[in-house]
Amino acid sequence: MRELPLPITSQEWMRQMFATKTALDGGVIRRKVTDVERIVGRDAFVGAMKKRGFRVVENAGHFVVFCNSDDVLLRL
Repeated sequence: MRELPLPITSQEWMRQMFATKTALDGGVIRRKVTDVERIVGRDAFVGAMKKRGFRVVENAGHFVVFCNSDDVLLRL
């Protein structure tokens, strides 16, 4: 199967993600791991999150990004 060219650059994809109201308000966003790997790359994505002080978890094929620097607590 032939790879089609991406309709968006990795920089534009990241810019759009960080410009969402949820991200700007310090909320939680979710992105498919396959999309991140295809468009941006895992290392670049995780690096951008670390640079901003955001927390990221991976679960069920998604990255869940906490768009703030608060601790993420697990309560059972």
